Amino acid sequence: MSVFVDTSALYAVLDADDDEHSRAVAEWHRLVRGAFPLVTTSYVLVETTALVQHRLGMDAARALDQDIRPVLRIEWIDEDLHATGMASMLAAGRRRLSLVDCISFAFMSRAGLREVFAFDEHFAERGFSCIPSDASTTTEALDSQQDGESGAAN
Repeated sequence: MSVFVDTSALYAVLDADDDEHSRAVAEWHRLVRGAFPLVTTSYVLVETTALVQHRLGMDAARALDQDIRPVLRIEWIDEDLHATGMASMLAAGRRRLSLVDCISFAFMSRAGLREVFAFDEHFAERGFSCIPSDASTTTEALDSQQDGESGAAN
C-alpha cells in the first residue's frame, strides 16, 4: 500500500509547536518503519518548502530537504495534471481549496492511491482515507492563520 503525503502532515512533523506535532511524528515513524512507499508530488514539496522556510526558518527547511525528502518518492507534475488541477480548483470556486490540493486529488485518483497522511479535511471530503484516521478535522487552524496573514475573507 502506497501512502500519499500532504503538506499538512509534513508541516506538522516539522513544527514542534503544531497542535498535531506529536501525532504527526508518531505516524511518520510508523509509516517509515512499516516500509510503506510514501509518495508526494513536486507541488507538495514546493508548497511545504515555502511554508516551512517562511514560518519555521532555514533549519526546518534543511531538515525537510535532508531528512524527509529522501524518504519520499516525488512525482513531478506535468502540464496535463497541472491543467486538470487548475480546472478543478476553478470549478470548485472555494478560496481555501488550493491548487496544490486539487492537483494532489487528481494525482491520487490517477495513481489509484486511497490513503493519505494528512491533517486536511479536503482529502476526506473527496473520499480519500486520512491517516491518522481522525486527522481530517485540523486544517481549520492553518486556514485561519493564512486568512489572518492575508487579511482577506473567504
